[in-house]
Formats: sequence, structure tokens, C-alpha cells
Amino acid sequence: MTQPTTTTGHPRGLYVLFMAEMWERFSYYGMRVLLTLYLIKSLMKGDNEAFSIYAAYTALVYAAPVLGGKIADKILGYRIAVILGGILMAIGEFMILGGTDHWLYLGMGAIIVGNGYFKANISSIVGKLYEDGDARRDSGFTIFYIGINIGALLSTLICAEVGDKFGFEYGFALAGIGMILGIIFFIIGQNTYRHVAEPPHPEKLHKAYLGPITQFQTVVLGSLLTIPLLYFLILNNEVVGYLLVAVAVYVIGSLLMRGIKEGQVLRDRMIVFIILMFFNVVFWACFEQAGSSLTLFAERNVDRNVGGFEMGAATTQFFNPLFIILFGSIFSILWVYLNKIKKNPSIPMKFGLGIMQLGLGYLVVLLGNAFVSPDYLVPLWTLVFLYLLHTTGELFLSPIGLSMVTKLVPKDMTGTAMGAWFLSFSASNFVAGIIAKFTGVEDSAEGVVATASETLANYVDVYSTMGYVTVGIGLVLVIFSGLLNRLMHGIR
Repeated sequence: MTQPTTTTGHPRGLYVLFMAEMWERFSYYGMRVLLTLYLIKSLMKGDNEAFSIYAAYTALVYAAPVLGGKIADKILGYRIAVILGGILMAIGEFMILGGTDHWLYLGMGAIIVGNGYFKANISSIVGKLYEDGDARRDSGFTIFYIGINIGALLSTLICAEVGDKFGFEYGFALAGIGMILGIIFFIIGQNTYRHVAEPPHPEKLHKAYLGPITQFQTVVLGSLLTIPLLYFLILNNEVVGYLLVAVAVYVIGSLLMRGIKEGQVLRDRMIVFIILMFFNVVFWACFEQAGSSLTLFAERNVDRNVGGFEMGAATTQFFNPLFIILFGSIFSILWVYLNKIKKNPSIPMKFGLGIMQLGLGYLVVLLGNAFVSPDYLVPLWTLVFLYLLHTTGELFLSPIGLSMVTKLVPKDMTGTAMGAWFLSFSASNFVAGIIAKFTGVEDSAEGVVATASETLANYVDVYSTMGYVTVGIGLVLVIFSGLLNRLMHGIR
């Protein structure tokens, strides 16, 4: 079915999804940007305990789409799944306002379940707006990605500063309001995407399934009953690592079995998909220090004074979404142009170059350390250039990865594969928490307070090591990108 397009040449539904995702990301990042500081300053957790809770939460947030995508594929359809997810996320944001560990963990549980339905499935709708082989798809995902980052930018400027200046609860409340706005935009504009987002078997959805309970009611009830389980997992966060391994074995096995069943071409594509998932873990495990160790680095060892105004430590996370917005359109145009002149780098090559830029970003800390002040504060431009290189690396990798998923897999398993892709983000966040602990030299919960010189020395050591290692890993992928590209059998 040919879709009405806007003056930009993209389907109108793209811009509805853009707005819904923008406000959902405002909500998610509005809470996340404050989380580490809230755990340490308000709930009096030590560095390592805060990192463990943060890592478990963010890992489960990105693992949830594995199940949420499958339920959307088989039962709910993408539209209903996204609406249900948005409602649960809004409820979770407002639960956090209770101000205790108990309410925080319950709210986190609701947000995790909601994100499982929302995140993978709204991306799946974007992919389905384009026909197979449509060259606009990469550009469309990059535009969508700009919406994600406008939401992230607004949250880091508004929620972070409000939370820092007036109290964390006000920042969390704004995040909840943002989620409500996202749901409203999604529902109002549903006619622009509804044709590709309906349930696979709508006639079964509201018929009795378990006794008098319908399929839809069963899904909702199961979702609510999952929240206490997630509460337990956040409290016992070491279990999350084992859970991720079990889910990864199942998902990777499913992808390989489907590939083997369909023949050599799909088998090879599934192999490349799995390999790139592992490289995705490398990138995001280092990138996702932003909300944890890099925020504490900004709090303890970065001069945040700008013209007499002291920027909040959480607010320093705004550089990444700002650079995405500034450069996202340029990259979107660049990929289309390079595709026309047949010079567009392959997907594996883009991944390798993106990882190398991430590593160079961490090496900027070495340069900033050469300009350290007498009180052991590095200049703010250290974070500016670090986030700049992380952002250009991200633009080589993340929107391209989302588009890749919709190209490599059969249409009937798009949601499942998108869930698998987000599973790699889940593993990244869990590994990110392990990496962050190497920087955790200050533990106020145990009465240990490191000096500024000690914290700075540790940050410089850990970040420079990450930089050298990731540049090397990216280079390896660049070298082998030609082989991986051949296994994709024409997908670019």
C-alpha cells in the first residue's frame, strides 16, 4: 500500500512516531539522568551499590523488548503494545514520587515492563512504513533517531536541572508528564500508521482465552504480575547477569534455527546479525557510562562553571543529544548521497568506525588531564569533546543498527529480532555497571571518602584503558568488514 508522504518524501506516520518517541525518551531519560545521583544523595547508597542498581535496571529495561516484541508479533500487534507500554511507563514514573527504596523499585518494575512493549515495537512500526529495498529507510530511521535525542536533550536540560535545583521528585514528576504526552501523540495520529501495526489475529484478541479472561486481559494481568518479580531482580541484581545469559542463549538459538531452516542466505544473515550484536555490546557498554560513572566524574572532577553559572552534574549528559540533533540530519543526508554514488560504507564497516570514534572520545580525558586545575578539576571541554566523538560514533552505529534489523530478518519476526537487538543493549548496560565499578573509589555508605586527586587519577586510568581497547576492537571489525558484508548477501 502506497503511503501519503510529506514534503520531505517520508511517510506521514514517521512524524507521528517521531513525536511519540520524543516524549517517551524525555520520560525515560528524565528519570535515568537523575537516577545515580538520587541513589547516592537521597537514598544514601555507595558508589558500587548505586552502580549495581543502575546496571540491573537499565539491563532489564533493554531485555524487556525481547518478550514485548514477541507478544506484539503474535498477539497484540504493535499499536496496542505501544499504548499499553506507554501507560505502564507513566504509572511507573509517578510511583517513584513515593520517595523510598520500595516505591523506586516498584516504579522501576512498571517502567521496565512498559518499555518492553513500547521501545521495540515503535521502531518496528517505523521499519514497516517503508517497502523492501526503499533507500529512504536509513534516512527515515535517522530522522526518527533525532526525535529520540530531542527528547533526551529536553530531559537533560529540564528534568536534570529541575531535579538538581528544586528536588529530585520534581524532575521525576516532569518525566511522568512527558510520558503522558507521548501516549497522546501516538493515539491522535494512529491513522497514519495503523495499517502496519494491527494485531495478527484481531478476532481472537477479545475472545475468552483463559476461562472468561480474554487474550488481551491475560497479557495485561501477566504484565502487572511481572512487576513484583522485577522488584526482586533489582534488589538481587547479581541474578540479572545469569538471566541475561539464559535469554541470550534462547534468542540466539532461535535466530540460528530459523536461519538454518530457511537456507544459506538467511543463515548467513543471521550469523552476521549475531556477530554485530556482540560488537554492539562493546560499543554501548563503554558508551553507557554517561548515566553512571561519567556523571560522577562530572560531579567530582570537572569544572562545570560556565559564565558564573554552575551546570548540574547530570545536565552534562545533554552534550550527546545536542550533538545528535546538530549532526543527525547531516548524517541522514550523507548516507543517502553516498548510496547514490555507490560509496556508502557497509554496515560492518560503519560499526567498526563507530567503535573507534568511541575509543578516541575516552582518550580525550588524557588531554583534559594535561590542563587540570590546582583543585583537580579538568576543563568542561574535556566532556564536550568526549561526548562529541561518542556522538559521531553513535551516528555510525545506532540508527544504522535499527534499520539493519528490519532489513535482515523476515517480516513475520521483525518484533522478535528487534527484541533480540535490544537484548544486546541490555547486556551492554549490565557490563557497563561492571566497568563503572572500576571507577568507584568513593563509597559514602561505608564512610570511605577519596580525595579529588585520587578520584581523578582513577577516572583517567580507567577511561584511557577503555579508549585504547575500544579503538583496537573497532580496527579489528574494520579489517574483517568485507567478509561480514559478503555474508549479508546484498543487504546494505
